[in-house]
Amino acid sequence: MSALTLASLRAAGQNSPEPVERALAAAQAVAPLNALISLDAEGARRCTAATDAPLSGVPFVHKDLFCTRGLRTTCGSKMLADFVPPYDATIVERLAKAGAVTIGKANMDEFAMGSSNENSAFGPVCNPWDTTRVPGGSSGGSAALVAANVVAFATGSDTGGSVRQPAAFCGITGFKPTYGRVSRYGMVAYASSLDQAGVLARSAADCAEVLQVMAGHDPRDATSVERPVDDYRAALELGVRGLRIGVARPLFGAGVRDAMQATVHAALRELEAAGAVLVDVDLPSLPLSIPAYYVIAPAEASSNLSRYDGVRYGHRAENAKGLRDLYGRSRAEGFGTEVKRRILTGTYVLSSGYYDAYYRRAQQVRRLIADDFARAFAGVDLIAGPTTPDVAFRLGEKTADPLAMYAADINTVAVNLAGLPAISLPAGFIDGLPAGLQLIGRAFDEARLFAAGHALQSRSDWHLQLAPGAVR
Repeated sequence: MSALTLASLRAAGQNSPEPVERALAAAQAVAPLNALISLDAEGARRCTAATDAPLSGVPFVHKDLFCTRGLRTTCGSKMLADFVPPYDATIVERLAKAGAVTIGKANMDEFAMGSSNENSAFGPVCNPWDTTRVPGGSSGGSAALVAANVVAFATGSDTGGSVRQPAAFCGITGFKPTYGRVSRYGMVAYASSLDQAGVLARSAADCAEVLQVMAGHDPRDATSVERPVDDYRAALELGVRGLRIGVARPLFGAGVRDAMQATVHAALRELEAAGAVLVDVDLPSLPLSIPAYYVIAPAEASSNLSRYDGVRYGHRAENAKGLRDLYGRSRAEGFGTEVKRRILTGTYVLSSGYYDAYYRRAQQVRRLIADDFARAFAGVDLIAGPTTPDVAFRLGEKTADPLAMYAADINTVAVNLAGLPAISLPAGFIDGLPAGLQLIGRAFDEARLFAAGHALQSRSDWHLQLAPGAVR
C-alpha cells in the first residue's frame, strides 16, 4: 500500500502494528538484495503514534547518512562502521513526530560518493528488477527497498542525482527539493553546497505527503531557508492544463540511448494530452556540468572528510607510530577507493597554483549553468528530459572506468549546481527495465512538480508495476 493509504487506514481505526510487522518480514525476505545495513526491529515495534498523525504507522527506512540517536549511522563506510550518534537529524525528528516508523538504515555508496551503490563497505546493492544490475547510487538501498515493496517510502540524499538516478533505475518516484528547503542538520556532509535531503516513494502523491513533513526552516542549519512551505497535498489536484514544459535538447543529447529518448517523449505526450504545452528550450552550458561538478564536489568533500582522522571519532588505526602515522593509516584503512579518489582530486584542485585554474573556473561555470536555467524558465514552467542516459547497467560494468561511471550523472548534476528542485517519474520500460522522466522546476516551486507528476501518474500505471524481486 501507499504511504497515504496506510496512514488513512490507521486514522480510520482499521490499522494495527501489522504494516510494520509485514515490512520487517519483507526486509528479511529480500535480504539477498543487500539493501539494508541495519534492521531495527525492536525499535520499530516500540514506536507508537497518534492515529491522526499524518504518517502514523507508515514503515520506512532512512538512508544511512542521517544521524539516528542510539542507532548506528555508517555512511556505508568502514570509517563509521561503529558510530552511534547521540542525536537525531532534523528530518529524523520530523518524520518520527509525524508517526512514521523507521525499520532500519539503507545501504548506500560510501559517504554518498557513487552512481551505482557498488562503493559501500557493506557490499553492493542489487536492483529488484534484475539482480545482476545496479540500483543506482548513492541512495540505491533506499530505492531498492521501495521498489521491492518492503517500505512505503525512504529518505535519500541528492548531491548530483543520488535520489533521482536510483529512482529511475528502480522504477519509482524520486524527489529532490530546492537547496535549503529541507534541513541538512544531522545529515553527514559530502559536498555542503550541493547536498539536499530527498524522498523516494512509489508515487508523486506519496512524495508530496512525506516532503510536507520534512520541509521547513530549521534554525540549526545555516543553509535552511526561512520561507513558508506550500501545501503540496493541495497542489496534487492542480493539473497541468496550460502548463508550459520545456523539452531541453541537451538532456536528449549525445550518449542518451535512442530507446530512452523515444520512451521519455512518449511519456511527455501523456502530459501534453492532459493539457500541457511542450516547447523546445536550450541549456547550452549543460555539457559542462559534469567537469564542473567533479571539481566542486570533490573539493568540498576533501574539506568535509578531513575530520575523520582517527582522533575524535570514527575508525582508528591500531599501534600507530606517532600522529602522522595515526592520521595516514586511519584514513587509508577507513576510506574506500572512490572516496580516496575524490579526496585526492579535491585536495589537488584546492591546492596553491591550481585553485584558480580549476576550482574558481568550475564555480564560474556553475554560474553559467544557473543563468541558462533562469533564461529557460523565463518562457516555461518546467523543464523535462530523461533522468538517465540509459537503463540500469550491470554490476561491475563501469567500476573499472570512473569516467564512464561519472557520465551516468550527465542529466542530473546540473540541477544540483543550480540548486533547483526536480522529480524523476517512471516513464515506461526498455527491455523490461524501468526508464525515468525528469522534470525540473524553478527554485521553491515544488508544488508545480508534484502537480505534473500526479497528472502523469493519473494517466499511466508505470509507477504501479512491481519488480520481479518485489515482495507480493
